[in-house]
Amino acid sequence: MTSPEVHRAEIERIFSTSWLYVGHESEIPEPGDFVRRPLAGRPVFMVRGAKTGNINVFHNTCTHRGALVCRQDAGNAKAFACFYHAWTFDTEGQLKGVPDRDAYADGVDFAGLGLKALARVASYRGFVFGSFNPDIVDLETYLADAKAYLDLVIDGCGGDVEIVRGTNEYSFDANWKLLVENSIDGYHAQSTHDTYFKYLASIGTDLHGGVSGRAVPLGNGHAVIEYTAPWGRPVAKWEPLFGDEARHEIDRLRAELEQRHGKERAHLMCEMNRNLLIYPNLIVNDIMAVTVRTFFPPAPGAVDVTAWQLAPRNELASLRQRRLDSFLTFLGPGGFATPDDLEALESCQRGYEGGGVEWNDISRGMGRGPMANDEEQMREFWRRWQLQMGSTADRAARR
Repeated sequence: MTSPEVHRAEIERIFSTSWLYVGHESEIPEPGDFVRRPLAGRPVFMVRGAKTGNINVFHNTCTHRGALVCRQDAGNAKAFACFYHAWTFDTEGQLKGVPDRDAYADGVDFAGLGLKALARVASYRGFVFGSFNPDIVDLETYLADAKAYLDLVIDGCGGDVEIVRGTNEYSFDANWKLLVENSIDGYHAQSTHDTYFKYLASIGTDLHGGVSGRAVPLGNGHAVIEYTAPWGRPVAKWEPLFGDEARHEIDRLRAELEQRHGKERAHLMCEMNRNLLIYPNLIVNDIMAVTVRTFFPPAPGAVDVTAWQLAPRNELASLRQRRLDSFLTFLGPGGFATPDDLEALESCQRGYEGGGVEWNDISRGMGRGPMANDEEQMREFWRRWQLQMGSTADRAARR
């Protein structure tokens, strides 16, 4: 949790070799639409090609002198001109403009000086992933059983989803693996988030059912906790917070899901919550809102987080408002949950830096079928981490 050597190895062996979430196709619906963001600390941008309509993901660096080519967070462009020497690239990455081209010697391969695409780019139901590793397995093989849970999230939103414009971005001072554990940890909910449960009780939510469910390892480091909980879900589970006027619309949504997917699958979509980890750093929280969250550690004790809200496309304004309110009220940087979690993680980090404890205990539930408040889901993450880290992890453990 504190070793610079381990951190450097994680960047090289995990973040540089895995499939990483880049963004969602809905963020760039039209030709020339683009978004830029760091991917495992490296500047990239995603653009919809004007000629092909393809989703392109490029290293955000000019092939002339390396300057950033895309200098806005989002927008629409016919071309990207490097501000340094005005080399210009189209939305398919081809080099189209070189000032004073005649000054270059014959034989310069300008066609080969287009923007460098990521080694691999692929999409699963609108979720765009990239990898710096040209030899990685195909995306669907990598996702393994996590595909089924992404399907539940997307189908539960009617099958046609979009990322709501705007992001939550924040940083905190702890190790990134602590956030992985926390994001799929049902054990801490009632103790750490006691204030939120008191808030739910104050608005009339029935808390007698509590939180119960199971932990499921999904292969390749992915895992999920799946559980019932007292809060409402914008998918199709009413609660007092939504107001009486929302009952009819939520009942209609549930009836549509039952007709389309059957009662059993609709029950999973409407009643069950999911905290899904797609290894190594994508979290999809399908709870009282659907949050898509990524994070990256610039140092052993620092994490940068970006979160988006996923929602049904063309959702009624009243439902969208309730969804966004739930998103911010619980999971926003100033909500009920996030400040609690970050305080806990930073407290853990200070404890590790003190040297009294060398590793986490994640043995809870080993003597029974794993429940949502057990830790089998974390063990799935750590098994993959151990596999990729190899001898570096062994050396760190021996210390």
